[in-house]
Order: sequence, then structure tokens, then C-alpha cells
Amino acid sequence: MALTPPESRHWYKEPLHKMEVVWITIAFLWGLVMFFTMVYWHINGTQNLSNEAYRVIPEEYGEKVEAFAEKYKVREEADIPVVKPPAGSDVYLLGRLWEWWPILELEKGKTYRLHMSSMDWQHGFSLQPANINIQVHPNYEMVLTMTPDKAGEYGIVCNEYCGVGHHQMLGKIYVK
Repeated sequence: MALTPPESRHWYKEPLHKMEVVWITIAFLWGLVMFFTMVYWHINGTQNLSNEAYRVIPEEYGEKVEAFAEKYKVREEADIPVVKPPAGSDVYLLGRLWEWWPILELEKGKTYRLHMSSMDWQHGFSLQPANINIQVHPNYEMVLTMTPDKAGEYGIVCNEYCGVGHHQMLGKIYVK
């Protein structure tokens, strides 16, 4: 707010100063650079995966995950089934207070479609050390295509505060 009114009440009709044109041009060009950088990084970058999202009913999704775990279960770890689906198949993961269920065992170099949803609250799926981050919402099935390229144990961390047990919401994916 100015202390005094402008000399001309039609200030917007005044011609632009040369330096204003320079700064507007620089800002516009920088905006174009950033826009095309984001498009390029989405296509060629490895961190931000393209994903799909579908509306689901949590109870029906839970039944689908339970059937998947029952069909491909190979063993249990701490009362959580370890599931080894066929290479290249769809795999299902469920987030709920306060666990990622089941534990997945995948093959190195094979492509999988990973389906994720939540039964209760919004959770964050963070796959470490791969640095993949996805928001997992109830009523939505998030699907991302992934190809594990290194063998080992990957940790799943919930990175969206989901209640008092949030710090214990961990999961695993084994890649062999």
C-alpha cells in the first residue's frame, strides 16, 4: 500500500521501463526452462515413477491381497507371510495400522506391477535404498511398474504420519 496515490490513476497504461521488460523476459524464459526440465526428468529420470491409480473398496482390495498371499506364500517371518509371485506378475501390498503386508520376494531383473492400497489412513510408501516414494491412500489402488536391478533386502518405511505406531510401520521386499 502506497502512502500517496499514484500520479496517474491509469498507471497500468504507462509504457514498461526497459529493465522491467528484461526481468519479465528472464522470468518467462526461466519458467520455460523449468517446465521442460520437469518433462525431461519425468521421461528420463529414475526417481519419479509413472504410476496409475484406481478407485477401490478397501475390503475388496484386502480380500484380493489375502488371496494373493495365500496363493504364493513360501514361508512366514514374525507371523507375516513371505510371498514369492511368478516373475513378471502383478504383486499386491497392503498398508494398514501399522504394517506393510505381506513381505515380497522378487527376482532381480524381472519387471513387476506393484499394486498398493491402504485399509485405513493415508500412508507413505518409501522403498529404501531405492528412493521410491508414493502416497498410498485408502479407496485408491496405486500401481507402479518396477524392475529390481540389485539383489538384497529393501526396507519399506511409512513416511506419512499415521498415528502412534507410525514409527513401527516397516515392511520388506527381498530381491534374489
